[in-house]
Amino acid sequence: MGPEAAADAEPPAGSALSAARLVSAAREELGAGRRCRFPAARALQLAGEVLAVAAGLKPALLYDCGAAGPAELRRYLARLREAGLAPRRLHLLGVEGSALLLHPGLARRRLAAVLSARPAPFMDVSAGRQRPSLCGPAEAQAIRDHLTALLAHLGAVEAAATGPVSSSEVVPTGWNLCTIVGVLLGYPAAYAFSVEEGAENCLALTPLRVFTVQASCPRIRDGFRVQIYSFSIPESLCAELKEALDAWCDELKEAFSVQNDFVDLRISSEVVSLPVVAL
Repeated sequence: MGPEAAADAEPPAGSALSAARLVSAAREELGAGRRCRFPAARALQLAGEVLAVAAGLKPALLYDCGAAGPAELRRYLARLREAGLAPRRLHLLGVEGSALLLHPGLARRRLAAVLSARPAPFMDVSAGRQRPSLCGPAEAQAIRDHLTALLAHLGAVEAAATGPVSSSEVVPTGWNLCTIVGVLLGYPAAYAFSVEEGAENCLALTPLRVFTVQASCPRIRDGFRVQIYSFSIPESLCAELKEALDAWCDELKEAFSVQNDFVDLRISSEVVSLPVVAL
C-alpha cells in the first residue's frame, strides 16, 4: 500500500473513541459538497486538535479546511460528543470568514498574558524591513489595543454563554489578523507586518527556527500522534525572545501534566530557510 492509500485508509474499529465515528463526523458535517474531502488521517487529526483545545493544551485551533460555518461546526462538535469525545465548554469565534475554536478560559488568560508581556512578543516582518525585528512601542501598542478589544468581547460572550458550545463574531477593523490569530493559537511570539505594505514579508531565505509539538492520543487510536503546535521564529530573534519561549515551554509542560487525554509529549525544533514564506 502506497503512502497516499495508507493515509486515507479507514481506522481500525474498537478504539476508545471509535475512530470510525470521528471520521464519519468530519466527512458528513464538514466535508459534504465542499472542496475538502476529508481523508481519514485529516479527520482524526482534527478530532485530536479539538481534544487538545478542550484539554487545555492550546487556547484555540483555526479551522481552515473547507467552508464550514458555525452551524456546521456546531453539528460536528455535537457528533464528537456523541462519539465519546466530550469536550469542556468551547467557543466558536468568527473573524472575517475564518473560524477559531477556543478554550474560553485559556484564550482569555493567553490574551491577558500577552498584554502584560515585556518586551511585547510581536515580530515585525514587514516587506520593507531588511530583517525581522521586535515591533516598536507604537506598533506594539496598536496591537495591544486590538487584543484588549478582543479580550473584552470574549469576556462579555462568556458571561452570557449557555450550553456546551457558544459562538460569536468580531469585526476586526484595522486588525492585523496574522498577529491576532497567532496570539489566539498560543504561539509564544506572533508575526506582524505593515498592513499598508500588503501581506508580503521579509522572511524569504531568512533562517527560521520551526517549533513542533506532538503527543500521542491513545483515546483516538493506539500510536496515533497529534500535531498540537507548529510555528516559527526567526533564528535572529530567539535570544531576545528566550524568556517568552521558556515560559511557553514551561506552561505547556505544566498543562500536559494535569490532563490525561495525551501521552508522550515531544517538543522539537529545526532551522530552515525558505525562498517564500506565507503568513
